[in-house]
Amino acid sequence: MINYDRRSLLKQMLGGSVALVAVSGGFLALPAWAAPTESEWPKEAFSKKKMDEAIETLYGQKPTESDKISLDVPTIAQNGAVVPVTVESTLEKVTSIALFVAKNPFALTASFDIPDGTMPFVSNRLKMAETSDVSALVMADGKLYSTSKNVKVTVGGCGG
Repeated sequence: MINYDRRSLLKQMLGGSVALVAVSGGFLALPAWAAPTESEWPKEAFSKKKMDEAIETLYGQKPTESDKISLDVPTIAQNGAVVPVTVESTLEKVTSIALFVAKNPFALTASFDIPDGTMPFVSNRLKMAETSDVSALVMADGKLYSTSKNVKVTVGGCGG
């Protein structure tokens, strides 16, 4: 006589173990559930065409230049439709990171809330209309910091 309950339990344990190894080994990525609710979405900031206006709407203050923000973008983007960007910071108590492209039709391209205890690191792909400065703004301990780099777009882009 076969005990099906025991067999089912063993199968579930084996499946769970395999999934745990896959996730911890980096073979299986878990999705990030970071979609804000309608009331949390900074719609007005994303609709601003000028960078200064978008920063003022999103944060309400002007940023200070900081060397504690690492912005990794290519100097020359072969395709403006897909420009990889990575931002990380050594600042303490980071609560948000935002990416801006000065000459895009809308300056604010991405905004991330960083939960307490989370490493201040984001990676994204931007669409750039033309050669422009890419700026990363980091809100840390109630103060706004920034860094920027110029990216030359050679082909494509959201402008055509």
